[in-house]
Amino acid sequence: MAKIKRKGESGAAKNFISRNMALKKLQVTLADFRRLCILKGIYPREPRHKKRANKGSTAPTTFYYTKDISYLLHEPVLNKFREHKIFARKLSKAIGKQQYGTAKRLEQSKPTYTLDHIIKERYPTFIDALRDLDDGLSMLFLFASMPSSDQVNATVIENCDRLCREFEAYVVRAKALRKVFLSIKGIYYQAEIKGQDITWLVPFKFSQHVPTDVDFRIMLTFLEFYQTFVGFVNYRLFTELGLVYPPRLNMDKENSAGGLAALELEQIGLASQDDATSPAPKVAGDRLTTLNIKSIASKQAADTEPMDGVMNDARDLANVNDADIDDFAATTGVTSDLPNAQPTLSASTNLFSDFTFFLAREVPRYSLEFVIKAFGGKVAWDPILGAGSPLQEADSTITHHVCDRPKQERKYQGRSYVQPQWIYDCINRAQLQSVDAYSPGAVLPPHLSPFAKLDEKAYNPEEALDENALADEETLEDDPDADQEETPEVAELDAVDAQRELEAEAAGVSYSDFNKTNPPKTTKKAALTPAEKSDLEGKELARMMMSNKQKKLYAKMKYSNEKKEQEVNTLRRKRQDIAREARSKKPKQA
Repeated sequence: MAKIKRKGESGAAKNFISRNMALKKLQVTLADFRRLCILKGIYPREPRHKKRANKGSTAPTTFYYTKDISYLLHEPVLNKFREHKIFARKLSKAIGKQQYGTAKRLEQSKPTYTLDHIIKERYPTFIDALRDLDDGLSMLFLFASMPSSDQVNATVIENCDRLCREFEAYVVRAKALRKVFLSIKGIYYQAEIKGQDITWLVPFKFSQHVPTDVDFRIMLTFLEFYQTFVGFVNYRLFTELGLVYPPRLNMDKENSAGGLAALELEQIGLASQDDATSPAPKVAGDRLTTLNIKSIASKQAADTEPMDGVMNDARDLANVNDADIDDFAATTGVTSDLPNAQPTLSASTNLFSDFTFFLAREVPRYSLEFVIKAFGGKVAWDPILGAGSPLQEADSTITHHVCDRPKQERKYQGRSYVQPQWIYDCINRAQLQSVDAYSPGAVLPPHLSPFAKLDEKAYNPEEALDENALADEETLEDDPDADQEETPEVAELDAVDAQRELEAEAAGVSYSDFNKTNPPKTTKKAALTPAEKSDLEGKELARMMMSNKQKKLYAKMKYSNEKKEQEVNTLRRKRQDIAREARSKKPKQA
């Protein structure tokens, strides 16, 4: 006889575990559990049968996979959390007893941890890391634009800004930028790295008001992971281009808002000539390059904060010995699948290679400098925007003056004056646009999103207006009686109907009774062609063969398509009205 299965020992009850049971199993607090799940990439699951997973209970519960929780039992970071709790208890006790020497000694031996092994587990290959880079970059750019406060330390903001500029420097060097879109939320960028499209959002650099209802504990945990993650990705990208990582920072330009110009990129071969004893780091093959956990832990023993070692990690990565790197398959030299390693670049990546731009004080330098350099152009700017400008405003080599004021106090000969949107539209359309439509003070054309894919039936603001239809409508407006011409037969029938109505009214017949006996004549619809008839019959037969569920779904689809078509027609009609109004304002030529 087979063994009887007990309730709650198999199936959903065994595969899923509630959050309270997970806390008891791991013996951690809820805050540490959330932090650990964020770092390890573990998120709640939704069982198909909640009642079975909850062993008969219908109370609302958060579930996780049992295997994921068992996986967390062997996590080294979990032990560091426990050590930190013991450290905090000893430190508070020493401060309470006014034993400041003991407290200082405890602070120097504060337990720290690294996240390199977690990055290696979550992203076995470098392509996997690039696919998950979007959220990390958006988070870093968000915190880089925030003011320092009690929740966010100034050191963290500075580190985020450094990592963001390093990634932008790589995109400029590799010419990997493809699309730019200005929206209400900020500026969307899209770069292509190793065949992967990476899209991130950069907020506008206005004065930020941090909301009070944001849980910064959760946000800072994500930020802690993304700082380490983007640091490793930047190291790999710089190494593949043969550049020293981290790049040197010119403090004079940095203190004067130098931006991207403050980063000084150096080739690995040139940097190694100064120090012949330090070997150049090799480029790993298919795997994400990480260091040995023990070597990193020993190098970070003196750090006081867990994330203070990210900068030191990057410096160590640039000068590490071959024995410290994990034994991955290495390639000789720089990989050839990067955009700048191709023998011939497309014309769109060198769109501004023949131009030199000068940025006026009212335009966003942090964005325009990045996109212009990414497409091969040279940039100079007003001294108010920061130090490090290679050219003065009156330089004769400047070809384009980017400004956002309708009137300029002084204009220089031999250069074109454009608004900033001209640069973004040229990038999105992969070709130079007419300068006249973007002159200062002109009404700009619509700035369309390059990420939206328009089908044939969708409304396209850039499609050409139907001049014939517009002219016909203008003719109708000029001659309102043109469409009211009637044939003699139609006029005679209308006269007969009017006489009948008068006779019925004289006889005392009501209007409703008259309409019942003499229904109004409807105009005949145009006859359908044989092809249209067969198509209509085929659709009707197909609808008759559907089930009730399919008929309802078909009706919903038909309704949504008709609604979209109405919206498109409304937008086109509005555009025609605007064009007609603009034509009417123009003086007519004799």
